Amino acid sequence: MTQSREQIVAQVTDALKSKAGRVAIRGARKVDARGIQDHFWLTAADGVITATGTDEEAFEHACRSIGIDPADESAIIDAKGQTITPGYVDIHAHGAWEKSFDDGPDGIDIARAGHAVHGTTRQVLSLITNPIDVICANLKNVRAKMDERPDILGAHLEGPFLALARKGAHDPECLKDPVPELVDELLEAADGCIRQITIAPELPHGISAIKQFAAAGVVPAVGHCDADYETAQKGFDAGAGIMTHMFNAMNGLHHRKPGPIPAAVEDPRVVIELINDGFHVQNPMLKLGFDFAPHRIAFVTDAMAATDCPDGAYKLGALDVNVVDGHARLVSNGAIAGSTLLLEVAVQRAVNVLGISPVAAVEAATLTPAHAFGFDRPNPVTGAPLGLLAPGYAADLLLTDPESWTVNQVWCAGRKIK
Repeated sequence: MTQSREQIVAQVTDALKSKAGRVAIRGARKVDARGIQDHFWLTAADGVITATGTDEEAFEHACRSIGIDPADESAIIDAKGQTITPGYVDIHAHGAWEKSFDDGPDGIDIARAGHAVHGTTRQVLSLITNPIDVICANLKNVRAKMDERPDILGAHLEGPFLALARKGAHDPECLKDPVPELVDELLEAADGCIRQITIAPELPHGISAIKQFAAAGVVPAVGHCDADYETAQKGFDAGAGIMTHMFNAMNGLHHRKPGPIPAAVEDPRVVIELINDGFHVQNPMLKLGFDFAPHRIAFVTDAMAATDCPDGAYKLGALDVNVVDGHARLVSNGAIAGSTLLLEVAVQRAVNVLGISPVAAVEAATLTPAHAFGFDRPNPVTGAPLGLLAPGYAADLLLTDPESWTVNQVWCAGRKIK
């Protein structure tokens, strides 16, 4: 019997609040940023990978070491040649399943389930431009959810410190200059949950705000901006470590006006977001952009509430959105209003449409986005590092079809959610 979405949300939410179990998987084809291995197995306990390998005798020993009888077939998952990858990490997404991450605790649970069942095991919840008091309330909701479940990494504020000329689908009435008092107010409300904030560095207080957020442990991102090359450089030197969805909502490449993109590409400190849906960025530019900065491209979805839903009328904050052929645009002016992309689809497109190697495609959806916040090494937020299938890393695991790259089974921190 097919489960309803309400049942799936309850199942995912309950699983993520439960204790991590023991996991033993054999007979898989491993793909992660370190390469490909056939006949791969792994074991995990307490949410962490305990052992990996290809030798059958070593697998039996690894099973016994976590209390699994290797002769008990019911306790071991035979992947039967499926691809196993780390769980996908989306650092820029706004919602799914008719809900956004601005829609309170229940909205967060629903939208997260929509991404989780498609393989996004960890997510930074992007909040859109709103009045400051609304943003602060939404940050407090994210902070509370982080204490309940391991899959929520924190918040990304996409606004209100954006350039009016590059606002995209953000409400112009709510845009602000990031004066120190506003920065302090947001940091206080967040109680440490802000991971990323998109800032136009050319704003009067743009550079000073980047410094202020960076000093508080936030990773500022350059984006939704009209910055020239030199100003973007200053932003990265001030502490910005991310470029928000390269090519979108920024001045483009020009041979006499380089703009912010070359400043990000040439700076090895910067992780560069890319929306691989073929609509925000068309395929020739996607392939070109992916090659700009090897190991520094992070696939993001910028997914809004209509993600994994039929075409129709939706909301982005207070703004009306119409989705046609899976593409979201504001009713008022036709501006692109986020995407309906899933990271599952971004990886599928990378491998099967763009011809990107599976290793590079998986890296862009796992290790690179984790690296943007230091989550690729032990840290206070996730504990175990994310992004690789190796001992000591979080047991965020996907079993996918080796041809279509459809996600079939999902574990987050050792908890089975699909």
